[in-house]
Amino acid sequence: MDTLTITVMLLGILLALLASGAWIFVALIIASVASLYFMLDFPLTRIGSISRSVMMKSVSSWELAAVPLFVWMGEIINRTDVSRRLFRGLTPWVSRLPGGLFHSNVAGSVLFAAMSGSSVATTATIGRVNVRELERRGYDRRISIGSITVAGTIGIMIPPSITMIIFGLVAEVSVAQLFAAGLIPGLMLGLLYSGLIALRCWRDPALAPMIDRPEGLAAWLSSLKDLAPVVLLIIFVLGGIYAGFATPSEAAALGVLGAVLIAIGSGGIAWRDLYESAMSSVRITAMIGSAAAAAALFATTIGFLHLPQALSAQITALQLEPWLLLLLVTLIYLLLGAVLESIALILMTVPIVFPIMVAAGFDPVWFGIYLVLIVEIGLVTPPIGFNLFVMRGVTGLPIAEIARGALPFFFMMLVGVLLLYLVPQLALFLPELLYR
Repeated sequence: MDTLTITVMLLGILLALLASGAWIFVALIIASVASLYFMLDFPLTRIGSISRSVMMKSVSSWELAAVPLFVWMGEIINRTDVSRRLFRGLTPWVSRLPGGLFHSNVAGSVLFAAMSGSSVATTATIGRVNVRELERRGYDRRISIGSITVAGTIGIMIPPSITMIIFGLVAEVSVAQLFAAGLIPGLMLGLLYSGLIALRCWRDPALAPMIDRPEGLAAWLSSLKDLAPVVLLIIFVLGGIYAGFATPSEAAALGVLGAVLIAIGSGGIAWRDLYESAMSSVRITAMIGSAAAAAALFATTIGFLHLPQALSAQITALQLEPWLLLLLVTLIYLLLGAVLESIALILMTVPIVFPIMVAAGFDPVWFGIYLVLIVEIGLVTPPIGFNLFVMRGVTGLPIAEIARGALPFFFMMLVGVLLLYLVPQLALFLPELLYR
């Protein structure tokens, strides 16, 4: 059986299982065990021994400890009035720009992403407050919904990103370097979205009506009071990582402490809310941890099958230019991203694709950021695009209408992909400055 056939069969089995409603970790384990048993004739006792060893080792990783803590931090923040304070605090800063309060959608998403590490949480939290507030002020609904839907995807680019942690674990790339590499591209995407908003509202001012702008020292001091907890928490968490004082896991623990302090300072948090936030983080972590363990077994299986080496040799024989190989991989990910959730997509494909891209000369950290950006696009691509469904839950609008609002910002994401390819230092500058 040739390499291409084996690869197609593996991915086919996975997609069929996922389409049947199976959990991602179940699909990965079934595909792995079936491949070891039927393709390599491994006895069940050896498969069991390999599975126990590989899966236990994968979930014993110290870096995986950051996941429940960052998730808990985000869950606590979700139970505060941070999103409302963000909108209020950003108003004096963005109201004078072309597009006015539309920019609070983007800036709020960037700031909240740096506290939650989740695109879904960012989209839902910013959307709950901003959509209603902007509509009440007469702002164009389509731009409002579209900008939040797409800007929310920054949640997996701006550190601390849960998706980056998963990629780092699967690809064995430093999570701290990935966090550093994602900062500038994340800010770049925010600037692209805000630039599009400014251009559209400059051409048609009716899209963003004039509002009563807060004036005077009191308004500015009030805005700083609203923004200070958010900014301090971001510095609290990311400053330690970038300065080398804390690992991602240690910084996550500091983040939980900071989130609790913000909750207390914003009116307090009930013990029941704290308990529910902890249990929610346990459920999410159990899902991610089981999927990561299954992905480790899947990676070991394709190693036994020698798929990465064989595919790399076949691609080398084709003598494709690196840019053409990257284009091919990008198109594949865009297609898969339209039907698969981001973490599932990374767990399924990175063990196969990552060794090939590194062998072709792409920097591991840069490719991680590039892949996260491509996965972001999948979050707003019908029919599965998770952020589209999140926004439908927030607004009650049809998916088609939300997708139309997101379309212009979708093209800005493609511009971001092109810029990241043309200027790799956008992702590599900070890791090289801090860690190399």
